Amino acid sequence: MRYLSFFSGALGLDLGLERAGWECLGANEIDRHCLATIRANRPRLPLFEGDIRSIDPGVLRRHVGHQRLDAVVGGPPCQAFSTAGRRQGLNDDRGNVFLHFVDLATALEPKTIVIENVRGLLSAPLTHVPHSARPGVEKREEHKPGGALWLVLDKLALAGYNVSFDLYDVSRFGVPQVRERVVLIADLDRRVPHLSPTHGGPSQPPLRTLRDALTGLGEPGPWASLRPKQRIFLPMLGPGENWRDLPPEDWPESMGGALTATGGRVGFYRRLAWDEPSPTLTTSPTMPATLLAHPTALRPLSVREYARIQTFPDDWVFTGPLSEQYRQIGNAVPVEFGRVIGEHIVRPAARRPEARASRYVGTCEQTWVGLAV
Repeated sequence: MRYLSFFSGALGLDLGLERAGWECLGANEIDRHCLATIRANRPRLPLFEGDIRSIDPGVLRRHVGHQRLDAVVGGPPCQAFSTAGRRQGLNDDRGNVFLHFVDLATALEPKTIVIENVRGLLSAPLTHVPHSARPGVEKREEHKPGGALWLVLDKLALAGYNVSFDLYDVSRFGVPQVRERVVLIADLDRRVPHLSPTHGGPSQPPLRTLRDALTGLGEPGPWASLRPKQRIFLPMLGPGENWRDLPPEDWPESMGGALTATGGRVGFYRRLAWDEPSPTLTTSPTMPATLLAHPTALRPLSVREYARIQTFPDDWVFTGPLSEQYRQIGNAVPVEFGRVIGEHIVRPAARRPEARASRYVGTCEQTWVGLAV
C-alpha cells in the first residue's frame, strides 16, 4: 500500500502502517518540532511542509507520478471537536483544515482514505454555540449534534467512497492505554469492516498494563517538573490512588476551588496503577486535572515512558524542548494501533458480534445518529 500522510506529527500512525507493510510516499506537517522529529528518524522521507491549505493537489500528483496511490491518511487537528476543549466545530480554523483535508484527499482519488480523530467528532455540530450563549440563540440545522460528521460523510459519498467508521478504545488492540478515537475508512470498492478487538475479550490476551509497557525500560530519561502542591501531596498516595485517597482534612488545601467545581476530578493527584492500562496520555503529564504521576516515584511519567505507552520503539528520537516532546507523543496515534489499522485494511476480518470496541454504543455508521456520546 503506497500512501501520502497528512498531519503526520511524530509519525506514530505512519510507523504503524510501515510495520503493516505500507510505503509512505510523502508526509505533510506544519509544526517545526514535529518536522525536526520526522527528519531525525526518517531523513529520506519526502516532506511537504506548511499549512495543508497551501498545498496544490497538482504538486502532489506530480510527486506521486506514475506510482499507484493506494491511500491518503491523516488525523486533522482535533481541538475543534474535542469534548475536553473549546470545541468550535467546522467554523473553527482547525475545523476548516479538516474539511480541506477531505477535499484534498478526494481530489487525489486514492482507493482508500483513513481519518483518525477524537470522540467529539461524533457529536460536533457544524457551528458550535457556547453554553453561555445558548439561552438566547435560536437552534438551527447547523447547531445539531453530528452536523460536522454528516458534512464529511456527504463529501466522501459524493466522491464515490463507501464509508465505515467506529469509536475504538486502543487498549482493546494491544496498546497499554485507555484511549478512545474515531477511525473512519473510506474506500472506492467496498465498505471496509470494523476493526475487531484483539485484547480483553473472551479467549483473548488480557489488556496490556502500565507494568507491561515499562518493564525493561531502564533509565527513564528526563521528565517534567511537578507543581508545588503535587510535590506536597503525592508522597501521601500509593499506586492507583488520587485525591480522594488523601485524608479528608487535606482536601480543601490540596484541591482548592476544584473541590466544589463541577466536572471530572479523577485526575487530580493521580498516581497510575501498575496493573491497569494507563489513562489517556495528554500533551502534558502535570496538568492538575489530568496528572499522570508515576506509581511510586515522586515525578510524572517521563518522555520515554510516554513513548513506551504509545508503543513507540525505544530508539525513536523526539526533538525540541521537553514540553514539545510530551506534546508530540501525546498527540500521536499509538504505533501498535496504526499497525492494526494497516493490516486490517489489507486483510480485513469481520468483527465477532459480541465484540465491543469501546464503552459506548451507537458509534458506528450503522447505528450513529449524531447524538452526543
